[in-house]
Amino acid sequence: MIAEVAGAIVQVLVVGAGAPLLVGALRTLKARLVGRRGPSPWQPYANLRKLLVKEAVVSTTTSWVFRATPYILAAALLVTGLIVPVTTTRPPLAFAGNIILLVYLFMLGTFFLALAGLDVGSAFGGMGASREVAVAALAEPTVIVAVFALALRADTIDLGRIVERFRGEPWLAANPAHLLAFAAFFIVMLAETGRLPVDNPATHLELTMIHEAMVLEYSGRYLALVEWAAAMKLFLFMTLLANLFVPWGLREPTGPVAALLGLLALAGKLALLTTAVAVLETAVAKLRLFRVPELLAGSFALAFLSLMAVFLVR
Repeated sequence: MIAEVAGAIVQVLVVGAGAPLLVGALRTLKARLVGRRGPSPWQPYANLRKLLVKEAVVSTTTSWVFRATPYILAAALLVTGLIVPVTTTRPPLAFAGNIILLVYLFMLGTFFLALAGLDVGSAFGGMGASREVAVAALAEPTVIVAVFALALRADTIDLGRIVERFRGEPWLAANPAHLLAFAAFFIVMLAETGRLPVDNPATHLELTMIHEAMVLEYSGRYLALVEWAAAMKLFLFMTLLANLFVPWGLREPTGPVAALLGLLALAGKLALLTTAVAVLETAVAKLRLFRVPELLAGSFALAFLSLMAVFLVR
């Protein structure tokens, strides 16, 4: 029991403390790729500390939804960190059906963030909320279809057991259908976390932004929680990509050595994914808004083909 509680605490700390570093490393790498020095990888920690000591300014037209949303976002993603296999093959909240809970927790944060954007009553907030919901409506089905394609190959809907099955039979990861699911999930990760070519997190252009339009009215500690939650969402999506599709390096939770080896393996895989995202974002431009549904429809098609391949390819 003590070991399980300690494992849960370690996993939450890895997700909560590692997420800002991942965002900082991505920003630094993108700057270096375009010939700039860029900020330090530790800059997101300084930004969060600065925001936490600032006074929060809240519009008089808002309700409790606006104030509660940052806490709900952070709490939902911390709980998600207990469901996703991060450092070992068996997450602290390992049970049959946690795929469904995973999608629900992601949607819970999106739902309340969209409500907060509407709650302010500004034109930008409503515009960003409508765009975010439209993207989520197209992206979330792809998430669950891609993961279910893996679940059917592993004969289980438990995320931990999926990782164990693919780790024990590595040739399954070389299946073309597995690669299709990886490509679909990668595209959805870019959309769900507001990365290029779906959204540009580095700009505040009112006519093009999606995520930033909903958080323009936040300040102080509320903005710090929203930014922290966004970093954790990116960390969790990349962790799912790294550990579900390439589970090598993870071990069963037998002690601190296994957790340390799993953490080192995760760090290496996240470094490769971060490099891939940075190269992609420096090579492509933001899509026009009406082209985003076409991209997400393509990702759903890839996930659906991966699912159908389970029945057609034996």
